[in-house]
Amino acid sequence: MQTTYNGLSLPTDGQPIEYSNGQFSVPDHPIIPFIEGDGTGRDIWKASQRVFDAAVEKAYGGKRSIKWFEIFAGEKAYKQFSNWLPDDSVNAARDLRVSIKGPLTTPVGGGIRSLNVALRQILDLYSCVRPVKYYQGVPSPVKHPEKLDIVLFRENTEDVYSGVEFKQGSEDAARLIAFLNDDLLSKTKKKVRTDSGVGIKPISIFGTKRLVRYAIKQAIELGRKTVTLVHKGNIQKFTEGAFREWGYEVATQEFREQTVTERESWILGNVEANPGITVEQNAALIEPGLEFGTQGFRDELYAEVKGVLDSIGKTHGNGAWKSKILVNDRIADSIFQQIIIRPSDYSILATSNLNGDYISDAAAAQVGGLGIAPGANIGDGYAVFEATHGTAPKYADKDVINPGSVILSGVMLLDFIGWKEAARLVENSLEKTIVQKFVTYDFERQTQGATKVGTSEFATRIIGNM
Repeated sequence: MQTTYNGLSLPTDGQPIEYSNGQFSVPDHPIIPFIEGDGTGRDIWKASQRVFDAAVEKAYGGKRSIKWFEIFAGEKAYKQFSNWLPDDSVNAARDLRVSIKGPLTTPVGGGIRSLNVALRQILDLYSCVRPVKYYQGVPSPVKHPEKLDIVLFRENTEDVYSGVEFKQGSEDAARLIAFLNDDLLSKTKKKVRTDSGVGIKPISIFGTKRLVRYAIKQAIELGRKTVTLVHKGNIQKFTEGAFREWGYEVATQEFREQTVTERESWILGNVEANPGITVEQNAALIEPGLEFGTQGFRDELYAEVKGVLDSIGKTHGNGAWKSKILVNDRIADSIFQQIIIRPSDYSILATSNLNGDYISDAAAAQVGGLGIAPGANIGDGYAVFEATHGTAPKYADKDVINPGSVILSGVMLLDFIGWKEAARLVENSLEKTIVQKFVTYDFERQTQGATKVGTSEFATRIIGNM
């Protein structure tokens, strides 16, 4: 490990977090890198760091402390090092393992497409974790925001974010379209229009299974009762549809004792309701219209029912399945309305990359918006916690922006390293401050009788409420 990064020496009174055999080892005074962020990130980070330090001090009375270490990315890095993402910043995030960042500018005009995506891909932070729940007093556009309490696990390294695109009219686009039309699609009625831009969307077994595996492990650890695989497999059968199938394979092959799929629960439930039910009758109940299918389709379904009863009838039957984690799946467009009209039915969502991008922001809107939405990017041995909103440069250095996203990302960080007492202090005090209607302008304008305060004053009130 280096002793300096970007010309700055590591704190001598702290120690790095270590990782071995799948477990993090956290010292009492861990060195944790931070990127303050661009635009409003400067105000937000100053306020958030004060909140974190106050909570750790109050929770542990000096026996524990975080030794913050600044690393650089975005505009500040470019001004100092003529590099949007210096190697030393990546090295520090890798060597010190757990870090936190504010919002970053996406460079204009070539180079790195997105600094956030770059960090995720360089460190292989394959799971974007976005908890979405309601805090009392937060203005919301829905009647019962408190019913939504989900954790979204978004695959972070593939899909269109690591896809390949070719510009319309380019030689490469023309070559690819010709190959598709003249070779792969030559015996079909499908054709790609020759004036198209084209892209390739990779979704792999490896990427899918490790994401779903992590989501189910977290469901077990957090005591969550459902894991929903979100996909658009009705249209994209070999990418999105495969995400669904591979996800079910993880559940049934790697977590058989702890899980039951939705279809398995129907089969087992039918037997409980009618112990004398035949395989054929059971199949008809889980697949309405079965009698109109081919004999081959019916035989496949009978085999599925018999296979479920033979394999897990004893371990999951007689009501035992009701205590298992229910693994189901939903079409991506459906989940947008489901989390509004039936939010209590969902607990953990496991999604491909693009679907997760859409859904996490839409869900956050129900509980107050991105200004109070935390997030983390987690891989095997590494984690970067982050604000989920943009840089809002027109508000930079004006001390007006809600720091809630970074503060709650810090709550996630504290929970991640096992400092749960400090995490609850921050979370509860943040909520208490909002209930007191002592809020930044974004909430003040939506809350009758509220007092508008700046970023720093909001943080001071949170600290006081500890």
